[in-house]
Amino acid sequence: MRESSSRILEAVSHVLERYMQSLRAVQEDIIERNNVNVFGSGEKVLMLAHGFGCDQRMWRFVTPELAKRYTLVLFDYVGSGNSDLSSFSIDRYSSLHGYAQDVVDIIDTLELTNVAFVGHSVSSMIGLIASLDRPETITELVMVCPSPCFLNDLPDYEGGFERNDLDELIQLMDKNYIGWADYLAPLVMGASASTQLVGEISGSFCSTDPVVAKTFAKATFFSDHRDLLPQCTARTLILQAASDALAAVKVGEHIKKHIAKSELEVIQAEGHCLHMTNPDVTTNSITTFIG
Repeated sequence: MRESSSRILEAVSHVLERYMQSLRAVQEDIIERNNVNVFGSGEKVLMLAHGFGCDQRMWRFVTPELAKRYTLVLFDYVGSGNSDLSSFSIDRYSSLHGYAQDVVDIIDTLELTNVAFVGHSVSSMIGLIASLDRPETITELVMVCPSPCFLNDLPDYEGGFERNDLDELIQLMDKNYIGWADYLAPLVMGASASTQLVGEISGSFCSTDPVVAKTFAKATFFSDHRDLLPQCTARTLILQAASDALAAVKVGEHIKKHIAKSELEVIQAEGHCLHMTNPDVTTNSITTFIG
């Protein structure tokens, strides 16, 4: 009887060990898959999420100061930056929910708590989706130049673009990928941005696999997540540039109107990348909001 019990315990022990090995492998895969980097100090966690066509390097202008106060989690969405391209799936990443799952996977793998999610552009909506999945974990959202919908839906909503305009933009990716990047980069950075920053964004666009870029572009520019705004329970800061060709102040006002616990700050700046063109102001706004 004792021998039989011993064999059962040994068998259970082997099963648990295999399970733990499998779990550790999955965790390591996610860290590598999304090129996750953790640094800084502080109990409060800031998760910094890049926008379309970018990667985590775009946060380098704000991370030195933020790392003095908070623990920072930086990552690349699958298909972007130094992520594992082999993990990319058109089925998963043709929707912003697929990118939000990347966020949830990282949160669960690192066992994060007390998270403020800082999302640039489309990542603002990705963060919102993730916060609805993990409301007890993501307690604050900082939306940098956000838009829940880039398409006009007049007279009630002015997203900035007509469907035909965005269709032509996507078609240009097929016809002339480099030309598409060179056209979009100045719009994203703003006319007053340095040629170095414009060139960096253009290069980032060009370095992204065309299939990945097109899939992410469609998910970004043709999605409409206005219906999710009233569901948001996280305390939210909306940072909008006074002049932004991709997301006007009206868009920020719309978001503020529909997220209960939100505040809008309009920064007197130009362009869609405040964390790159106006890092000091952006850093101060984030730290003041989070505390």
